[in-house]
Amino acid sequence: MTKSTALSPMEAMRGTLTTMSNEFEAALPPQISVDKFIRTTITAVQMNPDLLQADRKSLLGTCMKAAQDGLMLDGREAAPVIFRSKSGPTVQYMPMVGGILKKIRNSGELASISAQVAYSRDHFDYELGDNETIIHKPSLGADRGVPMAVYAIAKTKDGAVYREVMSVDDVEKVRKSSRAGQYGPWKDWWDEMAKKTVIRRIAKRLPSSADVDAVMQSDLEASGFDNSPVKKQPVDITPPPSEQQEPLKRLKQSIGIDVPEENQDAVAASEEPSNGDDIPDAQPTS
Repeated sequence: MTKSTALSPMEAMRGTLTTMSNEFEAALPPQISVDKFIRTTITAVQMNPDLLQADRKSLLGTCMKAAQDGLMLDGREAAPVIFRSKSGPTVQYMPMVGGILKKIRNSGELASISAQVAYSRDHFDYELGDNETIIHKPSLGADRGVPMAVYAIAKTKDGAVYREVMSVDDVEKVRKSSRAGQYGPWKDWWDEMAKKTVIRRIAKRLPSSADVDAVMQSDLEASGFDNSPVKKQPVDITPPPSEQQEPLKRLKQSIGIDVPEENQDAVAASEEPSNGDDIPDAQPTS
């Protein structure tokens, strides 16, 4: 009798991903093969074994979301990020700078787009006015200092150039508005999150597409921003009692007949429905 051996968590995960190959293939864009996507995902899990200890449903959901956005979970285009919660660790899909720039470039509207962080030991100069320009010469030393600014430059195919510059204080205001501003990616990858922040800001001025909007929405959710649509409260259009005039009174006023206050009760009474008994007989005309 042969003794069966239990599958390791990594082997079980590999088998699950392989079983889902048809679903991944249906979601992936044509230029990404399902085999490459699964291999890259397995490598990401092997590089971070803690993912196997997190909620399995959230991990598989992350994989599917990446496939739908057409991004590889390689840490450059997208990454599975572990978030701690009261119910245990869960996995959140997070597009990275490389993936967001890839989607914007693939939209076909731009010639180029890039985002950079300028540090205190770099040479950085930003000028507004008729000849807006950004000059950035990074320091080649090992220590470039502390972050000073973050910027993005986009060029459209018709030659237009868009620039966006944010100071560290500007980025910090955005970080503090995030539910995850004190931990997770904002704590571990500040540069990455700062670049994505300036990209989101400049993207509001650029030609967009449904694919780009979907990735931006995924990034907002993973970055801890509440981007749910604002629910409009129903508006009560019923006029207050003081303005609820009787139909006959409104009619008389509209044709210039004043209704004295003392006659309003009579007006109201005249509008009460009749049962037909009080209708006078027609009188013959002489």
